[in-house]
Amino acid sequence: MEIPIIPELQRILDESQTGDLTFLVTAFNRPFTSNGFGNRFRKWCDEAGLKNCSVHGLRKAAAARLAELGCTEQEIMAITGHRTSKEVTRYTRAASQKTCAESALRRMSNVQKGNKSVPLSNPMLPGGARSVSKSLK
Repeated sequence: MEIPIIPELQRILDESQTGDLTFLVTAFNRPFTSNGFGNRFRKWCDEAGLKNCSVHGLRKAAAARLAELGCTEQEIMAITGHRTSKEVTRYTRAASQKTCAESALRRMSNVQKGNKSVPLSNPMLPGGARSVSKSLK
């Protein structure tokens, strides 16, 4: 995967000690394995009092946040590394529902703002009388 670095992260990396291509290293200055990083992250979360956090949770949170921003499943998969949309759909269902509901309510609100008058079925004539149309038989 190749993911561009956003400016804020680049600034942090520029100000940090890093390796050539590895930004997080073990106590032995070696790159983490996937499982090793997950275990270490769990320890960091426990030390910070964040008992309900995990690496997997960050991936899920990223997917949900991207969905809230209106990203497509393909865009989300490009960031999270998912190979199929099945998991992305599961992670983003609530965010997508919320985004769709907000969009629908925005549209409804815009319609209501645009035209507040309701046409009468029988228009009023000058003086307050109603016109009555007679049906032809």
